[in-house]
Amino acid sequence: MSVETKSSTDGSVTISIRGQFDFGVVNQFRKAYEAHPQARSFCVDMRQTVRIDSSALGMLLNMRLYLGGNRAKIRIINCSNEIRKIFEIAKFEKSFIIESDADVL
Repeated sequence: MSVETKSSTDGSVTISIRGQFDFGVVNQFRKAYEAHPQARSFCVDMRQTVRIDSSALGMLLNMRLYLGGNRAKIRIINCSNEIRKIFEIAKFEKSFIIESDADVL
């Protein structure tokens, strides 16, 4: 499991989660967005995420709060159908823009 960050010239930051998105990556994930205080928007890429748990949901909510709550521009992309279902159950579409693999194609 790992967290990788990539900045683009338009002021956006992409955080990619590989493997399991759980409490084991809490510090890496927090550092990934805190290291870019001037970023205009964030994208959490879950193309290589195989599983998430409730701590991942909490980390995403903490990220949103840290970045300004309703003003935060955070997209979650490339979700598998299983992960997208978890987000739907948790009503995350009210706080995040969520795109599954099929949405991106």
